[in-house]
Amino acid sequence: MSGDIERTAAKRMSVHGVATPRAPDHGAATRGAATRVALLEAAKEVFITSGFAEAGVTDVVRRAEASVGSLYHHFSGKADLYLTLFEEFQQRQTQRTRDAVQAARAAGETDPMPQFLAGARAYLEGCLNERDLAALFLQGDAPPGFEVTMRDRLRQWARRTAALFEHEDALVVVVTGALAAVVQEVTLSEDPEAARRIAEEALALIGGIRRP
Repeated sequence: MSGDIERTAAKRMSVHGVATPRAPDHGAATRGAATRVALLEAAKEVFITSGFAEAGVTDVVRRAEASVGSLYHHFSGKADLYLTLFEEFQQRQTQRTRDAVQAARAAGETDPMPQFLAGARAYLEGCLNERDLAALFLQGDAPPGFEVTMRDRLRQWARRTAALFEHEDALVVVVTGALAAVVQEVTLSEDPEAARRIAEEALALIGGIRRP
């Protein structure tokens, strides 16, 4: 028996006497990623249904059919779940707007206002397509300090807009402020068709702003 153990150990040693690394367990990584996705999806449903303040970690793990330990393996707690949902939503929104602006440029559009409107329309469409989630972030029921995160995102948005409208700071303030108001109105609307109509009418008004 001791000889078998020694031979097994020897097989795990390199010619330099260093243990050969074990092959990565891809199955465990896949299961871990699937658990993370399930926890986020469950958290989204619980937050939308119950609100952040009333939601509990046990509600999330029960819906995800996971364990409390697995939740704390991937996230630090309820607030981390909420903030991760927000960050991933914002990543999707950023990609939507970037794709729309790039498509407008590829079609030959050189004027910054139509480019901005293309990106804004894509952002609003994303809010409508993920309305329940987008509304969650606008209803005020959030982790402490979330308003700071929202303000930081608004500043990032303004900087991206400023990159389109060079040296037109006042215009950037006006169009980003107007669009922020439209986002809130459209996202919280109970009537999707009315929301789309408001979005298009608002974008037409923004597009008609006279530039200096």
